[in-house]
Amino acid sequence: MDTLLTGPANPSLIWWVLSQPTLVLTSFLVGRLTRFLLRGRVTVSDSAATLITLMGLWLGLLLSAWLFQAEDLMSPKMLITACSVAAVVLIVASAILAQRQRHRVLAPIAEMARLGESDRLEFKSSARWNLRTDKRDEAMETVVAKTVTAFLNSSGGTLLLGVDDDGTLIGLGPDYTTLKQPDADRFELWLRDMWRTRLGTNAAALPLVDFAPTPQGDAEVCRITVPPAPWPVYLRSKGRDAELWVRVGNSTRRLEVDDAVDYVSLRWPRINRVSWPTRIGDFLLRRDRVRPLSPAAIVTARAERTGSGAWDPDA
Repeated sequence: MDTLLTGPANPSLIWWVLSQPTLVLTSFLVGRLTRFLLRGRVTVSDSAATLITLMGLWLGLLLSAWLFQAEDLMSPKMLITACSVAAVVLIVASAILAQRQRHRVLAPIAEMARLGESDRLEFKSSARWNLRTDKRDEAMETVVAKTVTAFLNSSGGTLLLGVDDDGTLIGLGPDYTTLKQPDADRFELWLRDMWRTRLGTNAAALPLVDFAPTPQGDAEVCRITVPPAPWPVYLRSKGRDAELWVRVGNSTRRLEVDDAVDYVSLRWPRINRVSWPTRIGDFLLRRDRVRPLSPAAIVTARAERTGSGAWDPDA
């Protein structure tokens, strides 16, 4: 009891314990600020950014032991140095993670084709050429755009082009004949241009495209690996309003307006989240706004103005 009254026997331990929440809060703020300044180039989540920044902050404090004297402990220049190191660590770690995701090892296309179609795997025989009418058909392009849009708006997925419904790799030979240069590079360029026109520039950069030869070696098939989009992606078509497509089981469905609003608000809640400054400003505006009188209040006011308890309709 006397020890509690006279003070702690180890003040350094108390300082160390109290400093940990401060470091975590500082890491969170530095991580959020770095993500905000880089405008989406740091693709890690808030929790991952906080953890990475915390490790960077520890590294910055460790380096400060060689850069600053004892009297400069926790000085502004020391804290700025530690926070700067933490931000650099976050940027480097995010770049490494993005690079690994971009070049992750994918299963061979032939093996994926043998799995059959599912909610996250779709086969299309062609992307431009209608094999039934034996001519180019823009409707085929729209089908590809719809499928990619649906994968983006759902949990992601893979679209194989040049593969029939049975999983046979038939190749993209007819599609290549519609290109100025019949090769994979030109085909991917056409895909990106089509997505940019139909889905938007940002959405067009999300899918990963690669190619593989057919077993006969005389044609190529295309694999489009689509991640879930961090924002809703709408399909734009000629003469039609923007549409929201999603995956429902192993099919692609268009949502009506009311369903689309509910889906977007549930899947991307941050889009509809109102910031605290906006909430405060809205509250202040509402508080200063004159409230409209109710019908009963209007009757009472008119009765008082006419000097009687009855309502004068001519008042």
